[in-house]
Amino acid sequence: MIEKRWLSLKDAAAQLAVHPTTLRRWADSGAIAVLVTPGGHRRFDSAEIAQFAKTQHIRRRDNVQDVWAENALLQTRRQITNRPPADFMPTDDGAKQQLRTLGQRLVGLAMQYMAAESETEGLLVEAEEIGRSYGTLSQANALSLTEALRASLFFHQQLLESSLELPENARVMPATNRRILRRINRLLNTVHLGIAAMYE
Repeated sequence: MIEKRWLSLKDAAAQLAVHPTTLRRWADSGAIAVLVTPGGHRRFDSAEIAQFAKTQHIRRRDNVQDVWAENALLQTRRQITNRPPADFMPTDDGAKQQLRTLGQRLVGLAMQYMAAESETEGLLVEAEEIGRSYGTLSQANALSLTEALRASLFFHQQLLESSLELPENARVMPATNRRILRRINRLLNTVHLGIAAMYE
């Protein structure tokens, strides 16, 4: 019997040439088999990933959500590099990890909201929960509401910039891009309201 070789989410996504958020979404929807460790980490059978890649004929650049997520993360990392992290991030490693997790959830949620055929209130409820979690984390790290919103607006700007770049990178029709911009803006405004609610 051949022993399975397990891949992390990051390695499996790299093998499929998609963003980890996309693979996480596929796994959560049951489109691809996943093993979740007791610690909550996803593991993928390398043979199944290879087979999935063959059968799906993935065209990374044709998927608007993947292009957007890739641009959003790249642009955010670039801006963070050019700006002192102390301006908008706590120094505690545990808090930084919580922020990264919230950011990943938000990008994944934005991808779902962009792809939804109709308005999905459940996704907006989740966006507000992310905002409330960020507000709670900000308060725990002694950030004022102004500081918390300044950080949130920084990420808001990066995600909107990524949406504005879509026509060049993914050949998105103007009507589609307008819809994406409206949805991203609505989703992120909901996050800001969730943050503010925790300071009331």
